[in-house]
Amino acid sequence: MSKFFEFEKLGTNFRTEFIAGLTTFLAMAYILFVNPSILGETGMNQEAVFAATAIAAAFGSIVMGVLAKYPVALAPGMGLNAFFTYTVVIGFGIPWETALAGVLASGIIFIVLTLTGIREIIINAIPPSLKQAVGAGIGLFIAFIGLKNAQIVQEDPATIIALGDLTSPTVLLAIFGVIISVILMTLGVKAGIFYGMIISSIAGMIFGLIPVPSGISGVISNAPSLAPTFGQAFIHFDQIFSMQMLVVILTFLFVNFFDTAGTLVAVATKAGIMKDNKLPRAGKALFADASASVVGAAVGTSTTTSFVESTSGVSVGGRSGFTAVVTGCFFLLALFFSPLLSVVTNEVTAPALIIVGVLMASSLKEIPWDKFEIAVPAFFTVLMMPLTASIATGIAIGFIFYPITMLVKGRAKEIHPIMYVLFVIFALYFIFLT
Repeated sequence: MSKFFEFEKLGTNFRTEFIAGLTTFLAMAYILFVNPSILGETGMNQEAVFAATAIAAAFGSIVMGVLAKYPVALAPGMGLNAFFTYTVVIGFGIPWETALAGVLASGIIFIVLTLTGIREIIINAIPPSLKQAVGAGIGLFIAFIGLKNAQIVQEDPATIIALGDLTSPTVLLAIFGVIISVILMTLGVKAGIFYGMIISSIAGMIFGLIPVPSGISGVISNAPSLAPTFGQAFIHFDQIFSMQMLVVILTFLFVNFFDTAGTLVAVATKAGIMKDNKLPRAGKALFADASASVVGAAVGTSTTTSFVESTSGVSVGGRSGFTAVVTGCFFLLALFFSPLLSVVTNEVTAPALIIVGVLMASSLKEIPWDKFEIAVPAFFTVLMMPLTASIATGIAIGFIFYPITMLVKGRAKEIHPIMYVLFVIFALYFIFLT
């Protein structure tokens, strides 16, 4: 093991890698409860989604660690699960089974693009400002979902949306969770989001807002059955051949593409893996990511992607793929703790969504707002995601405005031909599908 993962060469050891893997798991563990909560709104069985989340995370993390040898863990991605639920299923009215087939298709395409090298062409075609805007927009959208689920904000006939009832005990519990999570994250606690959920759950049980688990069976049980979701992506694969599903698949693919690339660069840089500003074994890392999405869709969850929380493990010394393998093993162990879903309510998961939104919004600083031709498409991309409750709509509007403003500014040579293709696709999307 030491030789395979090159502990000596990387200046690490078994103990350090194990602690790093555990640290990464704790920083990511919130997804085990947040993902079923979000996907459950589509009608999917939450226990099956819990199991699918753990299996997809375990598979992706272990493959990443063994194949690419990166200390990067994977799990169903935040933002992508929101797009799956609120845009594809609830917004477009597409059955969740068909949406899973879309995730499967995007994963297969991702594998093909990675193996053929086309991936590089597409990544380079999208301007950095739009990549950053997509990440920030998803962050605002996720935070809005958290605020709405906790009823910290609510519908209002006069102003469309307004502050919720701050005297409600459940709203106060959510606010308490936000404050605790903010404090922990500000103090630099690596698993601040997860610990915030634990503390909120305990507080909720103390004040009678959340049911108290009864005995050991209320905490630990056999792994939940995957039967309600397993294989549905394959059964409904023939339903993906439509213009609407093309937009869905492109969005799954696009967001996963850049989420993965950005995360790999961030973690590799922090771990000192980058060489001459290039990612060694990048193809293997992307293959691990894409294959995890395929497996995730097969067992019943939204797109699986690399988690930036992996930097928490790197920060305590994780340098090899064994860190990711350890994280994956903890996700497998987590399969036996599904009864805790009953105590992780919307009020408990909402703070996690809000904090993740804050972290994702940090990419706004990378956008050159002083250049109007770039600011306009970036602004509309960010703004329209939460306002229309659709990640796809935000991307589409931004990608339509970008060629327009750049052409008018006389910067046509900077527009990649692929951007014109996307302009046409998204224009047709608005004309025929909205």
